[in-house]
Amino acid sequence: MAINTLQQNIFKVTLFIIVNVFFYACSQDYAPKPSGYLRIDFPKKSYHLFNPANCPFEFEIPDYSEAITDINSFSKPCWYDINFKQFDGKINLTYIEVNNDLNTHLENCRKLAYKHTIKADGIDEYIIRSDDLKSSGILYSITGNAASSIQFYLTDSIKHFIRGALYFNCPPQSDSLAPVIQFCEKDIDQLIKTLRWK
Repeated sequence: MAINTLQQNIFKVTLFIIVNVFFYACSQDYAPKPSGYLRIDFPKKSYHLFNPANCPFEFEIPDYSEAITDINSFSKPCWYDINFKQFDGKINLTYIEVNNDLNTHLENCRKLAYKHTIKADGIDEYIIRSDDLKSSGILYSITGNAASSIQFYLTDSIKHFIRGALYFNCPPQSDSLAPVIQFCEKDIDQLIKTLRWK
């Protein structure tokens, strides 16, 4: 009889503790915090001339970037990556000499940009024209969670053709990458404005 009473008392005390813990936990003013993103400190904008010795072009790149020769197995001379180490991203640049095949290169660029249609919310095209630099092209601004948010090409329509694409080494999340994309967009604009054919 004493054991039965002892078990009942232990059960009552345990139940009392569980109920009190439950009500105490529920009385706290708690709301889950939404996921946040790390604050990014952007460097000051400054540029220097990138003038590769054996390539028929030159342009300005940011001081906080590094131009590295593309070493992929399919790469050709004058293919470069403009690396942004701080953002773990790059502008991939490919140069092609035009030999009566300009329309092929234009179509390839359009196809590469529109490959992102599956993940993109939209693709806007902006015409690039510079009479004094003897260049023209198109900049593709790709919104949404696409792998590349900015692509472009420039050509003199006779001999030179260069294509660029901005990539980051992370899963594409347009909301978290938006400040970095906007920051790099100004660098791409500077590259386009300062491109000179040799």
